Amino acid sequence: MFVIGNLLNAIAQVIDIFLTVYMYIVIARAILSWVSPDPYNQIVQFLYKITEPVFYYIRRALPIGGIGIDIAPIIVIVGIIFLKSFLVQTLHQFAVKLL
Repeated sequence: MFVIGNLLNAIAQVIDIFLTVYMYIVIARAILSWVSPDPYNQIVQFLYKITEPVFYYIRRALPIGGIGIDIAPIIVIVGIIFLKSFLVQTLHQFAVKLL
């Protein structure tokens, strides 16, 4: 059973790293929205391509366009924190019980 425990622990660590990197990407995208970045810059295009599908889904589910503030990045960050607290911790604890 220790093999499955180690596998779950590794999966939890990979998910944790992925969520942390994506959270920093969302933060960078939110900061870029405060200025007028060059839309032809490859970094800006990358940030928009990687975050816009998630933001679009949230904007469509919660149409709060009249307040003038885009709350999609905040919702994504809260969701990432929830996933890191619930999913990653649950996988770690389950892996420890299997070891």
